[in-house]
Amino acid sequence: MPVLYGQVLDALAPRSGGAYIDATVGLGGHAQGILERSAPTGRLLGIDADSEALAIAGERLAPYGDRVVLAQGWHTELAEVAREYGFDPVQGVLLDLGVSSLQLDRARRGFSFQEAGPLDMRMDPEAELAADQIVNQWSEEELAHIIHTYGEERYARRVARAIVGSRPIDDTLELAAVVARAVRSSGGIHPATRTFQALRIAVNRELESLEQVLPQALALLASGGVLAVIAFHSLEDRIVKQFMVQESRDCICPPRLPQCVCGHVAQLERLTKKPIMPDPQEMAENPRSRSARLRVARKR
Repeated sequence: MPVLYGQVLDALAPRSGGAYIDATVGLGGHAQGILERSAPTGRLLGIDADSEALAIAGERLAPYGDRVVLAQGWHTELAEVAREYGFDPVQGVLLDLGVSSLQLDRARRGFSFQEAGPLDMRMDPEAELAADQIVNQWSEEELAHIIHTYGEERYARRVARAIVGSRPIDDTLELAAVVARAVRSSGGIHPATRTFQALRIAVNRELESLEQVLPQALALLASGGVLAVIAFHSLEDRIVKQFMVQESRDCICPPRLPQCVCGHVAQLERLTKKPIMPDPQEMAENPRSRSARLRVARKR
């Protein structure tokens, strides 16, 4: 079951005749729920950069026939892909920003340190930049910066120094061991977790992509349409929150100005002042869901 499945469907409230976009379709779990609830005539566009995940989603969603369209692409291409397939305007857009189970469970994708795998971490296997280039070629200063900024790792400089001093590093297990020697374990979390997160974010430009896709999603929504975003770490969640807060205000001028000069008009109504989180049962059944945060807003 995909993370926050019921909460996402309740937020989007799919209906027959509606058009919906799952801009990070993954294995198609949320998409299937949207199609079920929007029967018999609701349509869905699913987008994903991962061709392998898209093939699995295609098999899963095949019974829904021409009600579903799947397209390979980054969610930063949302507006272009949506208009190409006639999904403009739409009644709902979902962004599930997590790494899929397929990516985590297949060691050859390089996202996990549970088994030895290549230093890859590309969501799109055809993308140019892979984790190997960052780990084995970037400077100590560059490594420390991304590990601190994207991984929020307090020992980022120590980790970067250890990585540079251990080059060449050949696989995920070797990298995890290097980091573990440099960082003390705390709170039951593997000491390499934050470094792997940072590398994945850097490889896939995840934060930059999120900042680009949110305005596109808003522009595609019809009046009353819903934007639902699931984030899995504080950096993503902060970007989503700030976007929704900004777009729910009429004026975004600096407080020091005596009168409004920006002309900004609120386009969103925030439906979640605080993020929706998995309940204890879901976290027990799916430990990977524990960091999920769902924020929802409706277009005015």
